[in-house]
Amino acid sequence: MLPRHIDRGEILRALGSGRYDPARCGVLVGQVGDECRGSCLIRLLRRALDRAGYQATALVSLNIRGIDRPDRLALHPAMVGKALAAAVWGDALAVGRDQTRPLEARPGAALALWNKWVDELGAQMAHVPSRREILRRCEEITDSFRRLDTIDRPVQDVAVVGEIYTKNCRLGNWGLRDYLAQNGCRVYAGGLTWQSLYFMDTRTLKGPAAHRAAYRAVRCAASALQQDLVDILRAGGFRTLPPLPRLKAESEGLAPLNVTVADGWLIAAEAAGWARQGCRKILCVQPFACLPGHIFGKGQYAALQRKLPGVRLVSVDYDASTGEGTVQSRVRMLLDESMEPSF
Repeated sequence: MLPRHIDRGEILRALGSGRYDPARCGVLVGQVGDECRGSCLIRLLRRALDRAGYQATALVSLNIRGIDRPDRLALHPAMVGKALAAAVWGDALAVGRDQTRPLEARPGAALALWNKWVDELGAQMAHVPSRREILRRCEEITDSFRRLDTIDRPVQDVAVVGEIYTKNCRLGNWGLRDYLAQNGCRVYAGGLTWQSLYFMDTRTLKGPAAHRAAYRAVRCAASALQQDLVDILRAGGFRTLPPLPRLKAESEGLAPLNVTVADGWLIAAEAAGWARQGCRKILCVQPFACLPGHIFGKGQYAALQRKLPGVRLVSVDYDASTGEGTVQSRVRMLLDESMEPSF
């Protein structure tokens, strides 16, 4: 299976590299199925693969919205269980790494511990972890990062909110979290469990009744697991957003809760959530030319800034045609601004 690349040129380059047999491999594309050009990606990729001579290469869509049915990969309970464990563990690992890195006594220690856990937890995915296993591992992850040797030094606290891919993927944000850590910033960001629960919350409003009921059932179980994750991380001295149901309730009047297109109200809700915890500097990231992201995400920033006095929001667009210096200058606008220390 080829890794998922958002860019068709990268997929074609990989297929022509000699590392893969085009007749015996496939391209898996994850699709949310929103009002987004990403929902058309698999059809565009199929045309590109055929024109390049890779008609035998399988192209599979991973989605739960019923789009691209002939190419859809069916979801099974075991897959859902493993995905839930991966999201919870991933959030725990990201919190430990991002909030420890600027204080580590030995440079690279937090990242090395993160990599160690990724390998160990990846091997455990041979079976579906139980709820008890998931939470036990979360406790072990939290404790391992808490015990890393650290030095009390001045740091800046910066929250990162925005479109899911750009916020979470280092390819999408050009290694933003590495850049922030190297510049003495402690990074705060909502993880995949918040994004997944937001998706389930908004999808209970859409689709056939049976689908809405399934979303509500999964959302209930996932919300309880996220609450336990938050409790474990906070008991270990780390900061997180409130569990999504409470984050949504606390965002009334700050986030447009009736906006459910793309990342919708979650962006403003996360920004307000970090601001309530005292984080004064917030980076809002999105891919350039993503129309839903700009309307329903970037369109909220000005109003949100007026509602959050004493908080500074800076919008950053990531696009291949934009130079790295241009993007970094936007980030530096926030980092170099003198403000009262957060938290």
